[in-house]
Amino acid sequence: MAKKQAQKPEQAELIENPEVLAQKLVPGEDFLKKNSKIVAGVLIAAGILIGGILFFQYTTETQNDKAQAEMFQAVYFFEQDSVDFALNGDGINKGFLSIVENYPRTDAANLSHLYIGSIYLSQKKFEDALTHLEEFSSDDYLVQSKAYSLIGDANLELGNTEEAIAQYTKAARTHENKYMSPKYLAKLAVAQEEAGKIEDAIKTYAEIEEKYYESFEFALARKHKARLEGLAAK
Repeated sequence: MAKKQAQKPEQAELIENPEVLAQKLVPGEDFLKKNSKIVAGVLIAAGILIGGILFFQYTTETQNDKAQAEMFQAVYFFEQDSVDFALNGDGINKGFLSIVENYPRTDAANLSHLYIGSIYLSQKKFEDALTHLEEFSSDDYLVQSKAYSLIGDANLELGNTEEAIAQYTKAARTHENKYMSPKYLAKLAVAQEEAGKIEDAIKTYAEIEEKYYESFEFALARKHKARLEGLAAK
């Protein structure tokens, strides 16, 4: 049979002597009496904070559900190349711009920024495209890489070659794969040549040759690499 653990004298006294217990509680009671307003304020503030967090989470989730439902038709318009309807709606259904304005901080608004940026890029509204593309972020490496590439496209068109190089590099390196990486590397080489970095462009084309010989970009990489090597030899 297990032995009971011996109690320390002060522990036994607290349990067996109510007066000693009362003396231990008095300082705490005095603090509460003297600082009742402070304690009450802290409790109220904590309640407001917790309530605010829960309300924000509920509101955001509700807003996102509504935005996702309204976004469906805008995506359909985008896929049908009806970009004006995709942006602004058709008078009945909302477009991406309305979703971004009315449902900020939702997943639907975040994705809408990518669609809007893509549309503005196709319309050669490069500054507007950057504004929206830079608002987008995703944990999906394929989608995020695509966004980096589009940001690179807009910067290249605006003459910001160094930023274009940085964005194409991120697109190609975020998660290297045989499907998209050669495309992003080809864009990177173009930007490097545009910036006068011929040796860097040659190395980038060489990487496509060595690592992605089954890609569509392989033949073009060989052709442009040979051309740039000829220029570098002069």
